[in-house]
Amino acid sequence: MPLVNISILSGKSPEYIQAVGDSVNAAVIETMGFPMDDRYQIIHQLDSERLQLQDREGDRVMMHLVMRAGRSDESKQAFYKKVVENLAANPGIPPENVMITISENHDIDWSFRDGIAQFVVDSD
Repeated sequence: MPLVNISILSGKSPEYIQAVGDSVNAAVIETMGFPMDDRYQIIHQLDSERLQLQDREGDRVMMHLVMRAGRSDESKQAFYKKVVENLAANPGIPPENVMITISENHDIDWSFRDGIAQFVVDSD
């Protein structure tokens, strides 16, 4: 699973926050083939003056995914489409108010615990 930083407007209910996280997670799993149990999300709540998306008003979300390189352009396009569909359905964020960026890195750039780069552990 990628590390997903999600920024939403402040003052949202726990149910709204859960719906955002679940919508993003479901889209990642469906379109990019990540395992069901890999969920790494940081959800930030920001005042509207700190979450600026051009001239768009109302509910909005910006997200940045950091993940290992290798996903196809087609899977990324499918993710973009699916995540805005999911967010529109629940919790009701208009597709035009969703901004997504993706950064890719390499196996050595990840350590999930114990100070070890789990993707490149030497098998000796």
